Amino acid sequence: MKATVEWVDGVSFAAQSETGHRVVMDGPPDLGGRDLGPRPMEMLLMGMGGCASFDVLSMLKKSRQDVESCVAELDAERADAVPAVFTKIHLKFIVSGRKLKEAHVKRAVSLSAEKYCSASIMMEAAGVEVSHSYELVELAE
Repeated sequence: MKATVEWVDGVSFAAQSETGHRVVMDGPPDLGGRDLGPRPMEMLLMGMGGCASFDVLSMLKKSRQDVESCVAELDAERADAVPAVFTKIHLKFIVSGRKLKEAHVKRAVSLSAEKYCSASIMMEAAGVEVSHSYELVELAE
């Protein structure tokens, strides 16, 4: 896997993935940015949420759950000192659908956390305290 990050101006950078997708990262105005995109650490957090969500949704679809929506809410804490690394990250999955089986959702979240989500597992290996929870929302038929 490869990517490039190119300085645009100020504290704005354009990143491009090997598959050709681009995203702009920028800083806040007080640091010379124009607030045109997420901060790099926000990108890490969003990437982790995307990785875990992909796993959870994939497993729920394979277990034939009628999922209408799957939202991962991430809440992170960072160290006060430089480097301001993540110290804690909590992922809460809000899964909406019809006749969802809690056991399937619980298992999907657990398997993502313990076996499949490379980003979560990498964060834990780096010393970040990562936790997971879920909420089921039953939709009317």
